Amino acid sequence: MFPSNTRILIIDDMKTMRLVMKKSLTGLGFTTIAEADDGETAWPMIQQAASSGSPYQLILSDWNMPKMKGLELLKLVRTADNLKNTPFILVTAESEGDQVKLALTSGVSHYIVKPFTAETLQERLKTVFAKTVAGK
Repeated sequence: MFPSNTRILIIDDMKTMRLVMKKSLTGLGFTTIAEADDGETAWPMIQQAASSGSPYQLILSDWNMPKMKGLELLKLVRTADNLKNTPFILVTAESEGDQVKLALTSGVSHYIVKPFTAETLQERLKTVFAKTVAGK
């Protein structure tokens, strides 16, 4: 599992969903959590954090947002040399096979279908952490 001081960025256009994710993460012991309301807001935050030497170590992003969708943000992260290995989980109401395949081919670390429980989030985090450690 990721350490409790992992720097996490939650991105969702719905404040309620950001609160739910943050509550679930703090319930799992995480202490360093930032929030953004859209991919367009998040991208400069991600770049700034990386250039300051304190990059986000885990990104949880909604798929459907008005200005920049989570999949677009994922593609930006995956094409940036200094960010391409950042664990990235898409949170979505989409469960169609084509959407999931598109996310997987774009390099998503994992995905969570809404609605979800804290247990589901924890299992996804364990899986992504295991992949991240194995990839090093």
